[in-house]
Amino acid sequence: MNIISSSYENAVGLLTSVGKFHISLGLERISKVLDLLGNPQNKLNCIHVAGTNGKGSVCAILSSILLAAGKKTGLYTSPHIFKYTERIQINGVPISDEEFSRYVFEVSELADKNNIDLTEFEILTAVMFKYFNDNNVDVVVLETGLGGRFDATNVIKQNLCSVITHVDLDHIERLGNTIEKIAFEKAGIIKKGCPCIIAEDLDIYKKVADANSSKLIVISKNVDRSHLSLKGTYQRENLSLALGAIETVFPEIPKSIIDIGLENVKHPFRFQYFKDYNLIIDGAHNPNGITSLKQSLDKYYPDSKKRFIFGCLKNKDYNKMVNILFSEYVNSNYTPEVYFYHFKHNSSCTAEVLQEVCPIPSVELTDSTEINFNDRYLNIICGSFYMIAELIKQLNLNISI
Repeated sequence: MNIISSSYENAVGLLTSVGKFHISLGLERISKVLDLLGNPQNKLNCIHVAGTNGKGSVCAILSSILLAAGKKTGLYTSPHIFKYTERIQINGVPISDEEFSRYVFEVSELADKNNIDLTEFEILTAVMFKYFNDNNVDVVVLETGLGGRFDATNVIKQNLCSVITHVDLDHIERLGNTIEKIAFEKAGIIKKGCPCIIAEDLDIYKKVADANSSKLIVISKNVDRSHLSLKGTYQRENLSLALGAIETVFPEIPKSIIDIGLENVKHPFRFQYFKDYNLIIDGAHNPNGITSLKQSLDKYYPDSKKRFIFGCLKNKDYNKMVNILFSEYVNSNYTPEVYFYHFKHNSSCTAEVLQEVCPIPSVELTDSTEINFNDRYLNIICGSFYMIAELIKQLNLNISI
């Protein structure tokens, strides 16, 4: 192993260590370390995106349009699929292993020296802000990690605009058990005097926007999707939000450039089709995501024989997700093949638990399971993003980002 990859592995080891790899919402710790770094976040122009589902797609669309328009664009997203470096990109190019490890250790050592106990996501967020500022990016497309109000990305004081995507019940143990409570947390990214783009006209958004003297822009979902490279029925709303943000902040970008950006959007494993394996991979990891996946499958592949491989975290509403996917096949003349996968994550739901709530026959996917990707089945891998890289390797699929 060379020095660079060794440093990268050491950085990953630090990020995933017991003391760092957990969630602790709040802005105090990240604010302290960024202050020591010279507050790079205050020197950046950010489009800030929050929501339950769709925020990653909105960020990918925005980034691609801005890049097509000639703007040096930073993109911060989570989670990653194969490598941490995917989360921090400039003009579509991930931060290098060498720079990633250098920044991670710089931030971590500075925090430790000043008795600031940062989490994994806080370290990554501080790294991102400093890296983008050091490289003089024109615009940062900034995806929240969890919630909004107390998410580490929300340390920014101003933004070019906020974007709030579809909100649904998810992470209820941290964000609240009603749509209104969760929407309130997402609305925390609305800044004083800065516009906010929404698709769902909820009262809480108006209250928060009014309190901040912020213009609230409710977009129309009736947009032309013909140039968008991303598939899935749910992308219409995501595209509408992204176009609303562009029209608000960068009205000078012509439609011809926007169309080029749309044609070049890359957002791996969101209803992504791989012809060689007749396979769709979709990181639908909560009931709303699974519902959107089901709607897209019904629209684009209504008559296909299907084979599902599903796995999820045990803190998700797996009962609801499994029933959304499979309840229609009860007492049906046709049932799909269903495999459940218990992946290597501390919070992975076991196949046995998933089988217990599944209304149709299913089996566990194990190391010895062999799947023929050349038969007539449409294969669908769906569920947690955390299992995708592991499954690709286990099934010997020649797939990369």
